[in-house]
Amino acid sequence: MMHSVLIIAVAAVVTVALRFLPFVLFGGKRETPPYIQYLGRVLPCAVMGMLVIYCLRNINFTASPFGAPELIACAVVVGLHIWKRSSILSILGGTVCYVLLVQLVF
Repeated sequence: MMHSVLIIAVAAVVTVALRFLPFVLFGGKRETPPYIQYLGRVLPCAVMGMLVIYCLRNINFTASPFGAPELIACAVVVGLHIWKRSSILSILGGTVCYVLLVQLVF
């Protein structure tokens, strides 16, 4: 029991420290370095790309259902995002679509 409490406490302290670290390093009158600004622009797209590749890496196009649930769910995500421009709605809609397809159809 004490071991679990200690693990949770360490995780909480590290999380809080990581949240405050940017404000300590770049707060006040100091200007944010150009490489940090660059990372702020490119990392969100890079992370999303890596997540898409990670989620679709095990599709087997040679066996049934030939990746249909994944590809349909991806189309739903893209369609919802183009239609509503809401990341939360797109992710939630794609997830629900995929789960329903896997559980009820394929």
